[in-house]
Amino acid sequence: MQENPLSASGFKLEKILPGDVKRATVVAFFAWVFAVYDFILFGTLLPEIGRHYNWDAAAQAEIATLVAVGTAVIAFAIGPVLDRLGRRAGLLWTVAGAAVCSGLTVVGGAMGQVPLVLIRSLSGLGYAEETVNATYLNELYAAANDPKLNKRKGFIYSLVQGGWPIGALLASALTALLLPRIGWQGCFIFATFPAIVIFFMTRRLKESPQFLLHKQIRVLRETGRDGEARTLAGEHRVDYEEHSRAGIVQAFRGSALRATLVLGGGILLNWSAIQVFSVLGTTVLTRVHNVSFESSLLILVLSNVIGYCGYLTHGWIGDRIGRRNTLAIGWMLGGLAFAAMLLGPSSTGMVVALYSLGLFFLIGPYSAALFFIGESYPTAIRGTGSSIVHAMGPIGAILAGIGVTTLLNQGSDWLHAALWFGALPCFLSGLLVLFAKHVTPDGVQ
Repeated sequence: MQENPLSASGFKLEKILPGDVKRATVVAFFAWVFAVYDFILFGTLLPEIGRHYNWDAAAQAEIATLVAVGTAVIAFAIGPVLDRLGRRAGLLWTVAGAAVCSGLTVVGGAMGQVPLVLIRSLSGLGYAEETVNATYLNELYAAANDPKLNKRKGFIYSLVQGGWPIGALLASALTALLLPRIGWQGCFIFATFPAIVIFFMTRRLKESPQFLLHKQIRVLRETGRDGEARTLAGEHRVDYEEHSRAGIVQAFRGSALRATLVLGGGILLNWSAIQVFSVLGTTVLTRVHNVSFESSLLILVLSNVIGYCGYLTHGWIGDRIGRRNTLAIGWMLGGLAFAAMLLGPSSTGMVVALYSLGLFFLIGPYSAALFFIGESYPTAIRGTGSSIVHAMGPIGAILAGIGVTTLLNQGSDWLHAALWFGALPCFLSGLLVLFAKHVTPDGVQ
């Protein structure tokens, strides 16, 4: 979106400069890294927390499931905030939420399982940062109107989304380093400081021009100046009717319905696999292949390095063959890799190789997924639609937790639990995404 002269309504869009794009990209990257760091830290340290409070494996799985419920509720609520208060405000809220969640986790367990679940539900703010980043950067990159950026915006965004494996890597590496020295409580206290720094960095960012335009049209319409609102929409070549129909219901109507159902279902299934292989990765490795807790942390470190390469690879491929196809192929291959890891021999080399390959195809495609979700919705409901789809992730984690807990309580083992609620849903998520509307690499449907 280019800078426009002062319109009849007195509204003028501020031009987005290359420096604005770079600053937003860097801040979004670090914000996501430390949101993931807190998110993964809880799953990584859950065995230690359970040991500290004498909670058995079934109780730990139940806690993880209830936390996912709270996470889904919080993540869903961010969408209306994005479309009502702005993308920048959403980023501020999510960064602050991650810091608060990390700090309060230290005292939550001492008060009981329920307070801990409520506190950890705030991690939904950190999880929602993924949606905020994708929505904000999608609009900011388009507003910059840079041909070079447009050709490789998927790859550039993959650098931001790559904060997932880096955050997971930090959680594993720093846990291995700090846990023997400061305990699990100290690990969570340490996690609060980077988020506080990023919060102040976020305050310097510009709001996206698309949201500012949408906000101005909404203000004119709500104050009875419908004619000026229509004129302003026409001057900037946007669909006025589209802007007037903003809201949660619109995500389930018209062309948006297909995106909501297909992408929401795909994310739900895929997050079942993430719950099993990423959030509870240490548990799977220790229970299925008898890997020690310390060795499982080292495996997570190595596999997440490979996972980061997966982000860059899938971001690059998405710019060439389309993000839908990249998602589908990647997630199906991830399901096959995890199945082979579970059913294969327990040799360290084989476990590391197949687990790393699984993460490569499980989390790597998210560099294409979040941008693809943003491209699938119009500006007026981009935040709301994206948050609905994104909130399906924790619901998938909830279903996985219920399934795993049920199997364990019935005497089954982690191998079968991870196979049915991890590897299989991962494969099916890729299959389902093939039914989404194809969007070309330049964002045209």
